[in-house]
Amino acid sequence: MIRLGYVSISNTLDISCSKTITYTEFNKNKDLNKIDKIILENLNNLNKIIDYNIKNNIHFYRLTSKLIPLATKKDVVFDYIEKYKNIYQKIGDKIQKNNMRVDVHPDQFCVLNSTKKEVLENTFEILEYHYKILDALNIKNKIIILHIGSSVLGKQNSIKRFINNFYKLPKYIQECIAIENDDKIYNILDCLYICNKLNIPLVLDYHHHICNNICDIEEYLTDIFKTWKTTPKIHFSSPKNITKKDFRSHHDYINIDDFIIFLNKVKNIDLDIMLEAKAKDEALFRLVRLLKYNNYKFIDDTTFIN
Repeated sequence: MIRLGYVSISNTLDISCSKTITYTEFNKNKDLNKIDKIILENLNNLNKIIDYNIKNNIHFYRLTSKLIPLATKKDVVFDYIEKYKNIYQKIGDKIQKNNMRVDVHPDQFCVLNSTKKEVLENTFEILEYHYKILDALNIKNKIIILHIGSSVLGKQNSIKRFINNFYKLPKYIQECIAIENDDKIYNILDCLYICNKLNIPLVLDYHHHICNNICDIEEYLTDIFKTWKTTPKIHFSSPKNITKKDFRSHHDYINIDDFIIFLNKVKNIDLDIMLEAKAKDEALFRLVRLLKYNNYKFIDDTTFIN
């Protein structure tokens, strides 16, 4: 059984739960009421997106990292959990009742193997923030997806730094971390080494693997999926263009031929597949139509048998 998901924004609804305010703009008058209004708007829009997901049988969704503006700025202090507890609970109850899988993927500023003290401190803040949001929503199987990060001072030293800094995290955050292979530096084998060392899951990004490929992926699928204690999740996207310049960038939609090639590699395996396509939910439902055209049997709007 394969379940399809999308990332944060519903293009169909044309609403966002990522509205923000810049640090510079906030510092002009330090208006916390403005932050409050943005938080309420983002949470209300998240509630609408969760309702949309439920009505369309979308069981897998990535939460935006920008739900709360300026939450990780140490000198901008405000309550973004208790004050909105009832709203988080309302949304979280819907997620739990409908068995929706929700995870998060912090942005490029979250670098656990950084050599810079200030970057590392900020990374700890970012991870704490994501944990608090997942916890406020009462997400049971919390997953925070990270890239390994930079390769300053060499790849092996960078891997050691990642492992050392991982153990500096609170235990409750360690238990949430999953890592993803990237398109330039850390390949599947690097990530498997770290995952087995730390006993954490590996999120296979198939597009990144194609970009940074040193092995036959089929030989390692069993090892990758073994890192999960629950249904494995993977990331799938199609290149924006076949040219070298644009190959790493994500296309608006998913190439059906490439997707079917991948499906043939994972026959009879239960997977949750996050579609990292710029057209978001529109890309998801376009892929569904193409899969139906290719005679895949669907259980509901976004779940099918492989």
